[in-house]
Amino acid sequence: MNLQDQIGVLEAGVDQLLQAAAAAHAPRADERAAAVPQQDTPVASSEAEQAVAEQPHAVAVDTAAEAAGAVATAEPVEAANATVTDTAEAIEPAAETARAAPAQPELHVARPSQNEITLTIGGQTVTLNALQVGQMIEELSNARASMQPEPPPGIPQGWRFASTKNPMMAVQKQSNGDRLLVLRHTGHGWVPFTFSPDIVVQMYMMLTQR
Repeated sequence: MNLQDQIGVLEAGVDQLLQAAAAAHAPRADERAAAVPQQDTPVASSEAEQAVAEQPHAVAVDTAAEAAGAVATAEPVEAANATVTDTAEAIEPAAETARAAPAQPELHVARPSQNEITLTIGGQTVTLNALQVGQMIEELSNARASMQPEPPPGIPQGWRFASTKNPMMAVQKQSNGDRLLVLRHTGHGWVPFTFSPDIVVQMYMMLTQR
């Protein structure tokens, strides 16, 4: 074999060695390429672990927020309940006071002597003489004349009265033809009545009939 042939053989051997070396490096590159996702996986896993680790904190924050909201909601309810309680406590004494309030005072009339009348109202007693009693009767009579209901039209059964025999009287003619008749009653004093002409005739017939 000459020199040229030997060089050709050496070059072929070198090419084979290079190919073999390239083939040996190729699987390692594939392994490196495959190793990259495996490195990413722990990263993703660590992110998941971090999210899981942070989740209790987030749950705690949400729970705290819900608790704060519950407290905020409970405060107006408690305030309203407190207001109702205060109102009830304020009303109860007033109701007790109203229940404990004394009844309306009653009027008690007594006659300690012939010429005196005592009026007792709410524990206070007033003594009236004859003139004061007459004045009170007159005032009460004038007030009663404009009050309702009116006195009964008929004589009430069991009515007690004190009649005056042959009373003093005064008669006065009115401009419209009516007659004013004033009778003096021993209890009521001077009692005035007005009669129209036809009633005067009826009264005369009643008084003169047998």
